[in-house]
Amino acid sequence: MRRATQLSFVGLLALGGLLAFANRAALGAWAFSVTGEEQPPAQARALWHLAVGALRPPLDLRPEVPIQHNGVNPFGINTFLQQEVELSKREAQVRLIAEAGFHWLRQEFPWADIEISGKGNFEDCRNGPCISAWEKYDHIVSLAEKYGLEILVRLSSPPAWSRADGDARGAFGPPDDANDFADFAQAVAERYRGRLRYYQIWNEPNIFPEWGDQPANPEAYTQLLCAAYARLKTVDPDIVVVAAPLAPTNPLGLVNGASNNAAELNDFVYLQRMYYAGAGACFDVMSVQGYGLGSGPTDRRLRPLQFNYARNLFIRDLMVKNGDAHKAIWIAEVNWNAAPEHIPSIFGRVTEEQQARYAPLAYARAQAEWPWVGANFFWFFKRASDAEKDQAWYYFRMAEPDFTLLPVYQTMKDYIATARVMYPGWFQEDHWAVEWSGEWKVASSERHTFGKARESEGNASLRFTFEGNEALLLASGPGTVTVRVNGGPPSVFNLQSSIVHLPLARNLPTGRHTVEVATTGRVAVDGFIIRRAPELAPGLALLMGGLLALLALRRPRAGDRRSPSPPASLSQQERESQGRGASRL
Repeated sequence: MRRATQLSFVGLLALGGLLAFANRAALGAWAFSVTGEEQPPAQARALWHLAVGALRPPLDLRPEVPIQHNGVNPFGINTFLQQEVELSKREAQVRLIAEAGFHWLRQEFPWADIEISGKGNFEDCRNGPCISAWEKYDHIVSLAEKYGLEILVRLSSPPAWSRADGDARGAFGPPDDANDFADFAQAVAERYRGRLRYYQIWNEPNIFPEWGDQPANPEAYTQLLCAAYARLKTVDPDIVVVAAPLAPTNPLGLVNGASNNAAELNDFVYLQRMYYAGAGACFDVMSVQGYGLGSGPTDRRLRPLQFNYARNLFIRDLMVKNGDAHKAIWIAEVNWNAAPEHIPSIFGRVTEEQQARYAPLAYARAQAEWPWVGANFFWFFKRASDAEKDQAWYYFRMAEPDFTLLPVYQTMKDYIATARVMYPGWFQEDHWAVEWSGEWKVASSERHTFGKARESEGNASLRFTFEGNEALLLASGPGTVTVRVNGGPPSVFNLQSSIVHLPLARNLPTGRHTVEVATTGRVAVDGFIIRRAPELAPGLALLMGGLLALLALRRPRAGDRRSPSPPASLSQQERESQGRGASRL
């Protein structure tokens, strides 16, 4: 009997193996969709990591709470426009970016390139007769306006005069006085008042050399952040202050071999110390880096010592625990490195074909799964020259210095053209996927979420496409709302002054649906909630099939009174300890 059972088990294994071999392409595609790995051995290892990870307590992500700045257009790209000497090349770059469908430029306004020789001196005398140091940045701002783009201004790179020891602690070291930096931030904001609204304070202050050649210091960065925040808000309360993206890294403040003993600090520890120092009151949006490094964008493993695209979930969990569930995360840099084989790289390595596939998948995953993520910035469009082509980080580019476009440009352009969709989550009334027609105005009131709503005046309408099977509208009257879903028959709702969660669509098959809303009277739109209810039938069928198979294998047979053998103990899970992540990108 025992031998018959063994033979049955072996037969089932053989049958399973044959089925897996026959469907290996589909199986591999599924494995990639959850592991981000393309080779079977790596997929098997990642699946084991996922199984072990399922035993850990879940993260507290609060996916359905009101969040500010999460419904913005998600398509951004990093630029180095200040390095383009020829104005025509600067404009050609912005034009190509706009033609691809991107909405944001993440562009540095280097302090050292604007307030160059001394405090209050905004003249550039480095190349002959003195000119205004603002001239270059005036042109960049005008180009963005011409092509309908918005700029996330990155304020960083202090001048040597801001430190008593000059560049002795590295060219990126913070100023001796945080107020000098706040003065500079105020000067930028005043010059571009009403034209620029989004400011990011510094870049990767937790790693070498972005905080200079010295140990990372979250308390000092928080002081800098808070000084700039207060000054920017005095210029315009509607300015949105974005905290610096923290680089994914493992060291805990110990010397790790960097030049002059610079000490890096793990991003999670760094952020928590920022909160202890009071940073929560000094930023409107958190930012992170979204590099995949060793795996693709579909990697769902959550392992603190592993750097993958999903690392922002740990940051979201920390924000929720510190009372910041209402704040969005923006991904300041996302991409995969396509360095040739002969170039040493610490960033992982993909082909240009993989890079072209991965980038749209990354944006699609952020839109579909992470409602707390707003803008997402590709790293980067191009460099002004190929002087750094012997360095791995050069191969994150989307175009060559001569404007030769790489495959990822076209795949991103194709994806953006179809991506104006609202996905599951809670979004404010300013979501970028909503099309507004008629007379609408911004209404301010304490009863509205975050104090604002969009209010119709007379006959007006809105339209949007969502992905899921349920859509709700947060709205109040007095007025009437007429709703059509996928062009079907109208549903009419009479609204009073209280805010209600109006069911626009329910119990639809999961997929894309179009909602059209017409209003009469005064209707205030205060937000949208999109849901994707789990489809239980396939999962239940799979679970029942698995249980039946298990029962069939474990059913006791007459005369078989042996006690079951104890399970073999599992070996201790391997701990990965990768080197620092996307440093000095």
